[in-house]
Amino acid sequence: MAIDLGTANTLVYVKGRGVILNEPSVVAYHVKDGVKKVLAVGEDAKLMLGRTPGSIEAIRPMREGVIADFDTAEEMIKHFIRKVHKRTTFSKPKIIVCVPHGATPVEKRAIRQSVLSAGARRAGLIAEPIAAAIGAGMPITDPTGSMVVDIGGGTTEVAVLSLGDIVYARSVRVGGDRMDESIVNYLRRQHNLLIGEATAERIKTSIGTARMPDDGRGASMMIRGRDLLNGVPKEIEISQAQVAEALAEPVQQICEAVMTALETTPPDLAADIVDRGVMLTGGGALLGELDLALREQTGLSISVADESLNCVALGTGKALEYEKQLRHVIDYDS
Repeated sequence: MAIDLGTANTLVYVKGRGVILNEPSVVAYHVKDGVKKVLAVGEDAKLMLGRTPGSIEAIRPMREGVIADFDTAEEMIKHFIRKVHKRTTFSKPKIIVCVPHGATPVEKRAIRQSVLSAGARRAGLIAEPIAAAIGAGMPITDPTGSMVVDIGGGTTEVAVLSLGDIVYARSVRVGGDRMDESIVNYLRRQHNLLIGEATAERIKTSIGTARMPDDGRGASMMIRGRDLLNGVPKEIEISQAQVAEALAEPVQQICEAVMTALETTPPDLAADIVDRGVMLTGGGALLGELDLALREQTGLSISVADESLNCVALGTGKALEYEKQLRHVIDYDS
């Protein structure tokens, strides 16, 4: 079994069956007299985010790609393993989990402990950029350079790979969540309108774009929130140009991370990257025209992976199936 523990979504891959579970990384608790009881996990819990009464709390246990709330994460992993593995009484699965490249040994141990106490026989860890590159179908075992940019919910990983391992990698703590925050802050500054995370995410997925539309306005949509001046709910129209302006900063940070990676890449590998271009994976790669924005900055050919949302899970799953060839990238003990 392979798990992609993401900040926004958790995906589970089962050997021979592919990705069979993709749910938001959210757990909802019912708190009574100080005792927490799990109420919902995944899809159902996500609907509760920002809409809970006092006795219920919805928590996202993952922050910036690593575990922030230990017990909640363990409950979540348990729930997902149970959901996939019907016959829990007998078998303890062997599980590989991907971790961000910049995770500290303490964070890695936390993830490993959570997986083991959730009922795994063995827990292996694989670096996220490697998994993303395998999932995107890049020939990472060849002696040529491949560059992958994995834009997740909490982090963006930029990595140059050759001979099946990482030559250079950099993890920036900017991803889908940061984009949502930028939209919320922009509307608060420009329109005195307060919106929730769910609305921000809807704006980003519907009309989000990384560069200004050619006509200076682009598509638009109606959004609702609370007016901060007089406290009543109100509805306004927001255009693509405004969203592009709101997202300018996180997009710029991603571009800078790619530029820094290119500057520090050994010249021969840099030549390979010019030849092959850069592969974008992760949910953030689906942001409108992000590939064009990066192309304008770097001058390289940029392509988005076919199943960019599932790349990391697919790659972690392939690492499970071709374990012998990829033994050096899976870390079983620490």
